[in-house]
Amino acid sequence: MTADGGQAALPPWREPVRDEWIDYNGHLSEAYYVLVFGHATDAVMDHVGLGPEYRAAHDASLYTVEAHVRYLDEVSAGAELEVRSSVVGATGKALHLWHELWTGGRLRATEEILGLHVAGGRSAPFPGDVAERVAAVTVEPGPHVGRAIALRR
Repeated sequence: MTADGGQAALPPWREPVRDEWIDYNGHLSEAYYVLVFGHATDAVMDHVGLGPEYRAAHDASLYTVEAHVRYLDEVSAGAELEVRSSVVGATGKALHLWHELWTGGRLRATEEILGLHVAGGRSAPFPGDVAERVAAVTVEPGPHVGRAIALRR
């Protein structure tokens, strides 16, 4: 179960914080949260059949068309990162992904992504086998999915 209420149907992505990712405040720089989430997205793509072999054979991939990151807590140098990913929605040619970045037993950041399947430079439906794998790992979205940035007045 993820902190957002979804069930983790995908294996987590893990990697260590690299020294060059640390900013002048001594914490993980914001750009590297997105890099790590990108690695987790690649792992999801591999899991559902959109990995490197598929991309090479079909001139097709998943393109991120929208993303929303929430920075919830600092990450220090030397931390071991774990990203728990969920597919929280899908259409015939789009994936809605939810990533949670954990370290030290605490949720540090989330990223929500809308990815579009593109083949030959145009949006295209997922092949049947990919659509089946996506359906098999899709879970109900949690309460934080779909939130917008807004100033409260």
